[in-house]
Amino acid sequence: MADQQIQTHAISSGLTLIVEPMADVQSAAFCLLIPAGSNYDPPGKAGSAAVLCDWLMRGAGSRDNRELSNELDNLGVQRNEGAGNSHISFAGATLAESLPQTLRIYADIVRSPHLPADEFEPAVAGIIQNLQAIEDEPRQKVMVELRRRCFEAPWGIPSEGTFEGVAALTPDIVRQHFETCASPHDAILGIAGNINVPQALELVEELFGDWKAKPAPAIVTGPRGPQRDHIHHDSTQTQIGIAYNSVPYCDPDYYAAWAVVSILSGGMSSRLFTEVREKRGLCYSVYASLNSLRDRGQVLCYAGTTVERAQETLDVTLGELIRIGQGISTDELDRCKARAKSSLIMQQESSSARASSNARDWYHLGRVTSLEEVRNKIEALTVESLLEYISRYPAKDFTVLTLGPKPLEVNLGVS
Repeated sequence: MADQQIQTHAISSGLTLIVEPMADVQSAAFCLLIPAGSNYDPPGKAGSAAVLCDWLMRGAGSRDNRELSNELDNLGVQRNEGAGNSHISFAGATLAESLPQTLRIYADIVRSPHLPADEFEPAVAGIIQNLQAIEDEPRQKVMVELRRRCFEAPWGIPSEGTFEGVAALTPDIVRQHFETCASPHDAILGIAGNINVPQALELVEELFGDWKAKPAPAIVTGPRGPQRDHIHHDSTQTQIGIAYNSVPYCDPDYYAAWAVVSILSGGMSSRLFTEVREKRGLCYSVYASLNSLRDRGQVLCYAGTTVERAQETLDVTLGELIRIGQGISTDELDRCKARAKSSLIMQQESSSARASSNARDWYHLGRVTSLEEVRNKIEALTVESLLEYISRYPAKDFTVLTLGPKPLEVNLGVS
């Protein structure tokens, strides 16, 4: 692993700046996290953050909607933005020489947005189209709904919003969301690439140093959905979602949890693919993923199958989730480590990946984890340490959601 020179700075306003120079690249990338995510959607107004994210890009500073888009395009910025649970994120990559002007534009977006009244309905329409796309894709829908049943509100409420929540929004409600939440308090800016650190620090201080901080608004919590549930959907297919408890990103057991899920679902040699799909031919898709929030985590599993084979698919999948606690082979762990090393090497070569990873680390950990530290933690994993983790966090107390023409049974001996 190449040496990393990661620096963190507290800007005068409270925003955290994380800079990672990468001398061997010609690009520069940024990831700006603003604490205005869907956790702060007003009750009954799910989708406020999603609409705000779209609306913010429709004019800022001295630029109207079209001028803003054109200037970013002229700078060659490959960009994306989105509303997550905790933050609205803005990320982009461009030539290193274009980064200063790019950051000036994004400072206007988060500090001086126009939020024009005539652009509100188009922003809402875009979010509704996203929701309709999820509704039309059963595989996505079952996993969105699974989160509502395994996480308490607001963490389980879709960051994309809901039809009812978006319909209840007005320009004033979304503007209030911005005024209440958009603040340098808990805001994070990660920059990586071919950059001069002192110049970057000076620029960010200029752009964000006098941004007025506000107290973080309270998060309104609520219950999660039922642990066993079925959504009726006329189809020849059944979608299965399964969740069970795991650990957050900040937990010392995180890498063991990640490795167990990787053995279950990492590649075509994984347990779920081999046992559920390849050997038995029960489904066309099956996977598991580790979903870690700041203070909680769940393993989320999906299987898509035919109605006729749905019950067996559920039974076998649950059985495999439990059976991994009975033993893991050295070969399985070695393959898991090899996948991780490949991922780390690719991340090392990407300024976008480094900017985003550093910002995410700071949010979850209050510090940045170097690639060397990650590699060492993965290398330190043993079969014994994974089995010890499973003994502390066994696959049990499953949340199970099905979507299809008829519900399935969760056998008591399995759950």
